[in-house]
Amino acid sequence: MLALNNIEVVYDGVILVLKGVSLFAEEGCITTLLGANGAGKTTTLKAISGLLRTERGEVTKGTVELDGERLDQLPPHTVVKRGVTQVFEGRRVFENLTVEDNLIAGAHTRSNFAVVRESIGRVYDNFPPLKERRYQASGYLSGGEQQMLVIGRALMSEPKVILLDEPSLGLAPRLVEEIFGIIRRLREERSLTVLLVEQNAAMALDIADHGYVMENGRIVLEGPAEALRQNSDIKEFYLGLNEVGTRKSYRDLKHYRRRKRWLS
Repeated sequence: MLALNNIEVVYDGVILVLKGVSLFAEEGCITTLLGANGAGKTTTLKAISGLLRTERGEVTKGTVELDGERLDQLPPHTVVKRGVTQVFEGRRVFENLTVEDNLIAGAHTRSNFAVVRESIGRVYDNFPPLKERRYQASGYLSGGEQQMLVIGRALMSEPKVILLDEPSLGLAPRLVEEIFGIIRRLREERSLTVLLVEQNAAMALDIADHGYVMENGRIVLEGPAEALRQNSDIKEFYLGLNEVGTRKSYRDLKHYRRRKRWLS
């Protein structure tokens, strides 16, 4: 299990961003973290992966643990060795490197190249388009192919837990469905633990086992994904549906003041 226990995150010694966040990602399950821009979702992932220090942030209270061992005091490369890897939003490929060189870079914590070659083969099995473009510069791939590549690159470290930050960002609806299908398949075939940060609440809740909703650096709601899909607040605030199940207009959504009934 990946566990965040009442963590607080402060930037520059003064800016409190996460305010007592507790979150649990069960082994072999997909857990999704929902919330608007600025809610603290990406900061939560960086608290896990050890990347806060690169932005002058730190966990000042609470703990981050994987299988009972603390991660929050470790540097990022050690967190990767412990079995946690992060896929950033925006498909950050090494554009001038080939597809295969990107995958090799993802295995930087492993020294047995024969095993690395086996892992590359497994990535190609999961993502056939990458095999067809293995010697092509990754900057020339389509958005969907680049998203496959960054997920494949993350898998090269043989993680126990994969942190996905907005995998649907900037992709066409058809490609979004394909990427989410891949995430579901990886969970089923590799028994990966997945923590998914996503603004596409409908897609995220469709594949997730459990979900959390974050507002202003706090968890305000959590439960099984199916229960969240049926929750009237989630339908209204995140799925854009009113009480009778019809989608609200953009004007209604833009000007609607969230009641946040779960905070009362």
